[in-house]
Amino acid sequence: MSVSAQEHSRPATDESTDPIHVVVAEDSYVIREFLTATLSAAADVELVAVCTNGKELQTAIDTWDPDVVLTDIRMPPSGAEEGVRIAASLRDTHPNVGVVVLSQYAEPAYAIRLLEHGTGGRAYLLKERIRNKEQLLDAIKAVARGGSVIDPIIVDVLIEARSRAAKSQLSQLTSRERELLAEIAAGKSNTAIAESLVLTKRAVEKHVNSIFSKLNLPETQDVSRRVKATLIFLSEEGFDGS
Repeated sequence: MSVSAQEHSRPATDESTDPIHVVVAEDSYVIREFLTATLSAAADVELVAVCTNGKELQTAIDTWDPDVVLTDIRMPPSGAEEGVRIAASLRDTHPNVGVVVLSQYAEPAYAIRLLEHGTGGRAYLLKERIRNKEQLLDAIKAVARGGSVIDPIIVDVLIEARSRAAKSQLSQLTSRERELLAEIAAGKSNTAIAESLVLTKRAVEKHVNSIFSKLNLPETQDVSRRVKATLIFLSEEGFDGS
């Protein structure tokens, strides 16, 4: 059976005493079994389906309309960020469904993608934290109420990345200058850059001189400055504050 589901439906009881209906998606057998045992033993949680990949998870969501989805980030069939992708789509298809994303590593890019359209009903936890069963259950309850929980380590990593971006030499450049610097890093001459960006050669020279000035590259050999600017661009790429 592709989606392992319990043999009972939601009880028609008073809303205040209803358990939180949860769907789990995790491709690791060990972690999946741990989550299944933990949630099955929780009095205020009802585990309605256990999935092993993104396709099964989507089917379970459509079938059970859960209150909360507890999912790994990387799962088959793509092996990429299936969990984050489904969490994003739920904003439109099932806006009232909370999502707890589990990650093996502190990956700020995934956290940003998970939270870019709002933190309500979303939690991002490191898998090492789920050994604390109460913390896991608290996160599930929080997103079910529309709240959010972010692992403190993820918060620290996000702050560090933002701090590095603020200190980046590239942060001084305008968007056009960054565009030109990318062209320089690709090894293009001023003439080639002018043709590529539909600028006059004079305009390109003006931008290039501004880039050298902001990156504190003194007037020595132009080739040397272009190489140094390229090295700065490549070393700091990815910490642009976006």
